[in-house]
Amino acid sequence: MTADGAQRTRPEAWAPGDHILWRYLRNGEVLDCRPVTVVRDDPDQLAVWLAGGTRRIKPVLPDGGDIRALPIDRRFRAGRIPAVAEWSGTGVLMLARPDEPWSVWLFWSPEWRLNGWYVNLERPRVRWSGGVDTEDHTLDIWVTPERRWHFKDEDELAASRDAGRYTDADVAAIYADGHRAVDVIKAWGPPFDGPWPDFRPDPAWPLPELPANWADVPAAAPTEAV
Repeated sequence: MTADGAQRTRPEAWAPGDHILWRYLRNGEVLDCRPVTVVRDDPDQLAVWLAGGTRRIKPVLPDGGDIRALPIDRRFRAGRIPAVAEWSGTGVLMLARPDEPWSVWLFWSPEWRLNGWYVNLERPRVRWSGGVDTEDHTLDIWVTPERRWHFKDEDELAASRDAGRYTDADVAAIYADGHRAVDVIKAWGPPFDGPWPDFRPDPAWPLPELPANWADVPAAAPTEAV
């Protein structure tokens, strides 16, 4: 079932305008859930739009506080709980290719000037009937419109390792994935070589709703990677 309740059986592709959920799990628990609108769903790429003002789930501290308000050495030793919040800003285009351990997000200014590309390192996504699930890997890459790049949140990755969330081998594997992504950036391969900076959402698209069962993890095995 899709996020809006429509029945769907894979491997049928989602259609432009469908509402699905893009979720980040940790230890089997959904801590980040984003209702999004499908832009395109092809065998080689899934593109979705996360609109500003969308009610979504994000992780917060057990007292409801902002995780980033904690000092870096305590940030990954504190617990997490999911909380409802609104996605602010002009919206984000999120792109994912099968089996790649990252997704690529495009950010714009309110005047639709491209601010840059955000490469979010994550476990390759798995599809279920209502969307895609993955796990964030903390390290990220920022790419400017001029194609300059740098790693982001290296301090958070180190702090996560120190807190026992990752092993040294995990960190090495995450960096290896990051350098694979950098190779794609340097070659300006997919999805960077596509027309995505010119994307604009259909103004007729309604905001996707956050369903009451957003935390339900499918009992059946995911159908495929994307």
